[in-house]
Amino acid sequence: MAEGDLPVRRGVVLPGRELHWRFSRASGPGGQGVNTTDSRVELSFDLARSPSLPERLRELAVRRLGGRLVDGVLTVVAAEHRSQLRNREAARERLAATLRDAMHPDPPKRRSTRPTGGSVRRRLDAKSRRGALKRLRGRPDD
Repeated sequence: MAEGDLPVRRGVVLPGRELHWRFSRASGPGGQGVNTTDSRVELSFDLARSPSLPERLRELAVRRLGGRLVDGVLTVVAAEHRSQLRNREAARERLAATLRDAMHPDPPKRRSTRPTGGSVRRRLDAKSRRGALKRLRGRPDD
């Protein structure tokens, strides 16, 4: 793995040449340096056309992240830190986490099951006990 590469998960590493950085001035705290430093970071990755991802994982990620993609490109923004270096690290981690979540396999389908006979009996017994208790709260019959 070369410097600048981004490990996403086991067996999946994004090469640094496929990551595109953009810097701008961030709003918020920063004192005197707020108007002079480009500390806001945008990290973009062309997910739809990346040759470094296996086809199956790429299709899964594109399907799950469809609402966040613009022309197949996924962009994350980091501007919470005052230094550009820390925002770069935050953007790299955010991109890796987003892709990791998108590539995660679907959970197994839930199999519907029937309640056991004992659980049905206990539930009905509890209902009848509760009903009897409420009946005792009423006026006595003469």
